[in-house]
Amino acid sequence: MSEADAASRHLPVLAERCLDLLAPALEPAGAVLIDATLGMGGHTEAALRRFPALHVVGIDRDPQAIALASTRLAAFDRFTAVHTTYDHIDDVAARYGDGGRVQGVLMDLGVSSLQLDEAERGFAYAQDAPLDMRMDQSTGVSAAELLARADEAELRRILRVYGEEKFAGRIAKAIVARRETIPLTRTGELVDIVRENIPAAARRTGGNPAKRTFQALRIAVNGELEVLERALPRAVEALAVRGRIVVESYHSLEDRAVKTVLARGATSSAPPDLPIEPETHRPYLRLLTRGAEEADAAEQARNPRAKSVRLRAAERLRPTPEHLLDRPTDRSRRSPAA
Repeated sequence: MSEADAASRHLPVLAERCLDLLAPALEPAGAVLIDATLGMGGHTEAALRRFPALHVVGIDRDPQAIALASTRLAAFDRFTAVHTTYDHIDDVAARYGDGGRVQGVLMDLGVSSLQLDEAERGFAYAQDAPLDMRMDQSTGVSAAELLARADEAELRRILRVYGEEKFAGRIAKAIVARRETIPLTRTGELVDIVRENIPAAARRTGGNPAKRTFQALRIAVNGELEVLERALPRAVEALAVRGRIVVESYHSLEDRAVKTVLARGATSSAPPDLPIEPETHRPYLRLLTRGAEEADAAEQARNPRAKSVRLRAAERLRPTPEHLLDRPTDRSRRSPAA
């Protein structure tokens, strides 16, 4: 794929809104932005064009994405690509930030346009292909291997939790029955199983009936939620004071994880009955969005992927108090609307 192809195929979601939120942190000379989900480089290119003194470090676990984005962004000497998972964002900040801190972090979660459009990667239910779904095909267990190894209870859990699939039990049972005679190796075979085990009435609405199953398997294969839950607090800790983080999520489990970490930082850790809030218990983040922002009708018409986006952002006010590091969230404490 050429640089022009990458640019035409990847329309970044809410790019201007993301950059508007990040702008106060990225405008000063010497600012560093970590694009934790580089993909084909759409958000990074927009940032490099808008902020002429900005350096962007792009992280991606997909070697093909790294190669395509690096070609697309070759004209910018202010761009560096790093092949890793974004839960290593603290290591990346330590290498490229000033004193281990950066001015901005951007995360555009979920599957990329590149992975969806390349049929042989096995992410898309609309095209028959090998059941792979790995974002980095050089490592890990493929979807076919997962479907061959997991017992019925585990398959049911994956489909129900990660895909919010109402018929998870029926689909898991059918997968186990099928693999006893013929292994599942193709996306088309899985689509057929899902369709056969979802009632006709339920198939009439909500798009392709295999959508939730494919989402669930993709999340499980790539350990997406585990990576995200490790990455979010590390991303916050990688921010310099007055640095900003913007996160775009595309399903409820992602958004819930983002909300929890940002709300924790924007919440006083003082007991609610204290008459005066000690300085060491004051919030270390300030929320920049009221709840999760959604794309307006114009953005959704321009970019169909924006239909499910939920955007949240926060600014770093001060270092995290020592007593809060690695401590579980306490939902009983005072919290702003989130």
